[in-house]
Amino acid sequence: MQLGRLGVWYSADKLGSADAVRGFAQTVERCGYTTLWYPEARGFESMSVGGFMLGATSRLNIGSSIASIYARDAFTSRRAMISLNTLYGDRFILGLGVSHMPMVEGLRGHTYEKPIPAMRRYLQALRGDEAEAAQWPICIAALRPLMLKLSAELTQGAIPYNTTPHHTAEAKKILGPDKWLAIEQKVTLETDPAVARGLGRKELSRYLVLDNYRNAWLQMGFTEADLADGGSDAFIDAMVLWGDAATVKAKLRAHFDAGATHVAIQPVHAEGDAKAREAILEALADT
Repeated sequence: MQLGRLGVWYSADKLGSADAVRGFAQTVERCGYTTLWYPEARGFESMSVGGFMLGATSRLNIGSSIASIYARDAFTSRRAMISLNTLYGDRFILGLGVSHMPMVEGLRGHTYEKPIPAMRRYLQALRGDEAEAAQWPICIAALRPLMLKLSAELTQGAIPYNTTPHHTAEAKKILGPDKWLAIEQKVTLETDPAVARGLGRKELSRYLVLDNYRNAWLQMGFTEADLADGGSDAFIDAMVLWGDAATVKAKLRAHFDAGATHVAIQPVHAEGDAKAREAILEALADT
């Protein structure tokens, strides 16, 4: 499977209705993006909405980013991945992650285990003794070095989230030249700094309370001061690229220059502003 150069990352939960999810997937395909990634949140179940978007499109790859390893056992994930690819022409990518303690223990009632051993056991059970497992379209949400090493060892590569081009360069060194490095990057076409940063702070507020991301950001070189009070301007500007289309495109290319094999843009806009979302997709499709 080829990821292609440019994709889109967006939550189906933000879209809400079946018609909106269908229309969004078709817009992403029409604009020429190769892959649409979606998270597992509190609304649509991951494999169900993945199958729905595959059925609504004809060429677009659909990837879970991520499906939680605590949401279904490894055998179920294996069968879902194989079933969706059999039914929809080899267009589904199983992106997995360890999620976050509040979602695992508070929401699902499971015990959150140490991330690396938990993911290793899960991947080994998912692969089993299947001869073709090394070619399966599986990748994992990896931010820090040990998880990146595991993604290179047992999957097609990594799908880092909330990162910088510097992190991309470091991740590429760990993954090597032949693995996927599919980066999520938030973007907005807002040119007013105050408005753009306001949108960014609102979007990032849910992540700033999660230890996994905070620890990763600190390792990337940000400080506790950068992460306080909604995030410093420098932190927000790194996490959410803003400006006119030419400016945002130039900033996106920094990930490719650092070694990314694929970049998935996440449109950031005022809540419910479908026109702004579509304008971002249209303007950045030729990055």
